[in-house]
Amino acid sequence: MIQAFGLTSNPRKDTPPAVDDISFEARAGHVTALLGGPGAGKTTALRLMLELQQGRGITYFRGRPLHRISHPSREVGVLLGDVPGHPARTVRGHLRMLCAAAGVPVRRADEVLEVVGLVSLREERLGTLSRGMDRRLGLACVLLSDPHTLVLDDPADGLSVRETRWLQGMLRAHAAQGGTVLITAGDPKEVAHSADRVVSLDKGKVVADQAAADFARTRLRPRVAVRSPHAARLAALLAKEARADRRSVEVVREGGNRLSVYGGTCADVGETAFRHGILVHQLADEVGDMGPGAGTEPDTAAASAAAMQGDADGAPAAGAEPERSGLVGSPRPAVTAGSSSAAGSAATTRPGPPSGQRKRVGAPRTLDALPALPPPISVRSAPSPLRPLRYEIRRATGIGTGFLIAATVLVVSVVTAVLLARIGHTPQARLLAAWPQQVPLPPAALGAGLIGALAFGDEFRHPALAADRGTVPRRLGLLAAKLLVTAATALALAVLAIGCDAEMLYLVYGRELTQVPADWFPAGASWLGLVIGCAWAGVLAAGVFRSTTAGLAAVLAVPVVVVPLVHKAFEGPSVRTAAGFPLRVREVLLVQWPFGGERYLVAVARVLAQPVGSALALSVTVLLCAYLFTTLRTRLR
Repeated sequence: MIQAFGLTSNPRKDTPPAVDDISFEARAGHVTALLGGPGAGKTTALRLMLELQQGRGITYFRGRPLHRISHPSREVGVLLGDVPGHPARTVRGHLRMLCAAAGVPVRRADEVLEVVGLVSLREERLGTLSRGMDRRLGLACVLLSDPHTLVLDDPADGLSVRETRWLQGMLRAHAAQGGTVLITAGDPKEVAHSADRVVSLDKGKVVADQAAADFARTRLRPRVAVRSPHAARLAALLAKEARADRRSVEVVREGGNRLSVYGGTCADVGETAFRHGILVHQLADEVGDMGPGAGTEPDTAAASAAAMQGDADGAPAAGAEPERSGLVGSPRPAVTAGSSSAAGSAATTRPGPPSGQRKRVGAPRTLDALPALPPPISVRSAPSPLRPLRYEIRRATGIGTGFLIAATVLVVSVVTAVLLARIGHTPQARLLAAWPQQVPLPPAALGAGLIGALAFGDEFRHPALAADRGTVPRRLGLLAAKLLVTAATALALAVLAIGCDAEMLYLVYGRELTQVPADWFPAGASWLGLVIGCAWAGVLAAGVFRSTTAGLAAVLAVPVVVVPLVHKAFEGPSVRTAAGFPLRVREVLLVQWPFGGERYLVAVARVLAQPVGSALALSVTVLLCAYLFTTLRTRLR
């Protein structure tokens, strides 16, 4: 169950808080609804409960606050707004990626797709889904980890009647299996259909906390909707006859030519209009919304209407109170059902199972056959180091952006190498890397930096991992997985670029330009270090600044800003130099490394001694420290 105590948002300047001391309970086995109009504080209350917004108060999910739960997505399934995900990713690929992040079997994606009815659309892109299909996908994402509690913000917003009934059946089926469901809504009639308990909010405060049956009796009252060009005259006559017959009837002027008659029937209104020769354009049974505070005093629902003083044309007598007259000058909002059958179904709700008792309730009859919920799954609580790695691999390969960047880089690299060979005066190492001296970075390094920047930038543009908490997590396991995958991608891109450049130079100009340089080992190490360092700089900068553009800017800043500074520091006046460094390394290590390992260590030291290598190492170290600092600060908060 959910227990919320004293939820209060922080006020802004002189305005009152959007949510002020809200407390309520959402029991297991029940569907609980937070009801209120725009600005009532429904979404703010959810964000305070999920610790996404600063404020006061605390919320317990089965006795524990959310920050004390090791895996929040397995306890609470959250859907706030649309489904966060890359528009080019397929429905099935998106769910399989989330399965890897949550540590659940991949077959779970197919199970929830079958439950929500998206099997036929599993290869569709997220950007092509309609509003209803997006809601179904959001529910599938919520059900992936088999959570006990569902927290949904206005899940039926924008849905058709058919889709709304399907969603209500799914939520009620989850509650029937013992789960807790908390939703927000703005339509009282919809809440009467779907909820077992209704918490009404108005201006950030709880004005009523009722069972659905009490809510329907005190706030949703049956009424007769009347449209007539002589609405004022008809209202006066209805009130006069009700006073004469001592009947409890209230006539409310909704505005224009519309009346709402509470306590009467269509037959009574029609007979009155017929006897006095009044033309009627509409006469129908509806369900009226009595306002957010109607549930605070249940006895007021049966209050009788005061007699209305008026003459033949319906003018009220002097001294009559407007709220008791039955003829109100300002319109009162109404929720229409369209027929008497709809009114009856709205006023009759099904109470949830009693507390502490699980009750199996069959799925309600809808236009679509409602399948059973996906079977429960058992997830090992022990963290797996391969889980973020599997997620990152599925994230990187699920869309074609990385492959398109790699193909573009190879084409540009090949064309640049051919043009440089044609012009001449380019060293062999730079020719094979397609790196003109006028350009700060070669195409392969720029492409690797862009792929690295997208690795974290897409998390903030399309935050798939933010579905459970609303923010992109700053976990070291996720960072390590991104660094490993981008390093492997950059390594493959660097090797392919050299291979494609050498092959094209051989085809165009012959074997002369494809000879391996004598210092191939340090040159190759420098090349691989440059490409991987650019990729890592993009990942870390995008993770720190939460932007792909910032990640790519950090990659370009290394050769443009950092390298000149490091070069100037190395060329400055110095008393001592690093002469004899290899000999001193051998003396310090004492023991000879197998297979000449000291040679590789010396080669790495020489690479780092270069301005580009030292600048990259410095930039990556600074960005890594900044990322660790932001991670620790987030955890402390």
